[in-house]
Amino acid sequence: MSRIGKAPIDIPDKVEVTINGQTVTVKGPKGELTHTFEPEVTVVQEDKQLLVKRHNDERRSRAMHGLSRSLLFNMVHGCSQGFEKRLEMVGVGYRAAKKGDALELLVGYSHPVVVEPPPGIELNVEANTKLSVSGADKELVGQVAANIRGYRKPEPYKGKGIKYEGEYIRRKAGKTGK
Repeated sequence: MSRIGKAPIDIPDKVEVTINGQTVTVKGPKGELTHTFEPEVTVVQEDKQLLVKRHNDERRSRAMHGLSRSLLFNMVHGCSQGFEKRLEMVGVGYRAAKKGDALELLVGYSHPVVVEPPPGIELNVEANTKLSVSGADKELVGQVAANIRGYRKPEPYKGKGIKYEGEYIRRKAGKTGK
């Protein structure tokens, strides 16, 4: 039995869960998320807990058991507390500014890079060089943060670029003279 899959998920007070066949909808203060689970597993609500049960012991069912429980936990956690990724910009002249909902990045190109957030994602600028991506959907928050990082990945010689907060950039030695 999957150690992750058999663990129950506690439902916080402010979160409402609706199960309709294989489709589960979670509503909370941070937003609303819906996911349709694979037919190998069933989601059951008992009191203030959610349980993910599998129908048999086949390989795919075992694989879907732990995955489905993790996805469901991320939905409940995201709707109650939300997820956040923080990014730092390193480099001379690199800065970010908020223009309405959009984010304007100056990262060494001849033009500013404008990032429009998808629905449910909030982009914030804490300082000129620090920004955060937050929202209820863990996958979407991580994807938007990765897309922003992709505009100027950190390079290994000077460390210039956009990196996650706390990310270690492995440095290389530059050219050596005679």
